[in-house]
Amino acid sequence: MRRVPYTVVHSFTSTLFAGNPAGVCRLVEWLPDDLLQAIATENNLSETAFLVGGDGRYDLRWFTPAVEVDLCGHATLASAWVLLHGPDRNRAVVSFDTASGRLEVERRGDELAMDFPARPAEACETPPALIEGLRATPTAVLRARDYLAVFDRPEQVRDLDPAFDRLARLGGTGVIATAPGPFGPSGDDVDFVSRFFAPAAGIDEDPVTGSAHCTLIPYWAERLGRTTLAARQISARGGALTGTLRGDRCELRGGAVVYSEGWLLVPDPGVVGTGGGVRGVEEVAS
Repeated sequence: MRRVPYTVVHSFTSTLFAGNPAGVCRLVEWLPDDLLQAIATENNLSETAFLVGGDGRYDLRWFTPAVEVDLCGHATLASAWVLLHGPDRNRAVVSFDTASGRLEVERRGDELAMDFPARPAEACETPPALIEGLRATPTAVLRARDYLAVFDRPEQVRDLDPAFDRLARLGGTGVIATAPGPFGPSGDDVDFVSRFFAPAAGIDEDPVTGSAHCTLIPYWAERLGRTTLAARQISARGGALTGTLRGDRCELRGGAVVYSEGWLLVPDPGVVGTGGGVRGVEEVAS
């Protein structure tokens, strides 16, 4: 077996037990895809990030408990946080080569700023499974990678109680539900709120979803006539970020908190049993 450095980071928050937890695995070399997926399934977080590289530039991949995804904001933030507070602590920027192209993350005070591709949504027909799955009727439905369901009031988004088996029948990665802010008894000064559901990807509800804001920021920037927006994702854990639309790119800014650090004891390639166990395990070596 081998020891893999592993950190759990709560992203898009400044306090523990909020935001979105992501696992970050720093690898010397790539493991087989089925082993990466097995690790992510065992971690059972909405995403586990895997990194290979050094000196400020890394290859980065993201896995949910069920599938590999092409873009993940909170696990990218978590990965950059680990690097910029660890091996790259003397750098201001780290870059990642990913399925969605080159992504750069820069220090901004106590936060990190991520440069992501914008994914504007376009109007589309409303699939019956969307209404059945949300158990509510939005005022508008659009689609980019994900469906975007727009409601009039944040309380409508807060009160959604989806039928996840029906949402899982939809194409695309997931469903974003959104409404204009402010929100909450304190009148939180946010421009919009959202929730994100992706049961087909093994995530009934994602606590805070950076990639969804690649669609949300362009939508609300056009609707509100501003390019910099404050956002809150109103899942049970909750989280907040600031987004700026810059042409065909979105800058997403947020904080993070490290929850745990340690090692994963990972079998060498070829020793993962088909029954879900590990065979042929030898003595652990660092």
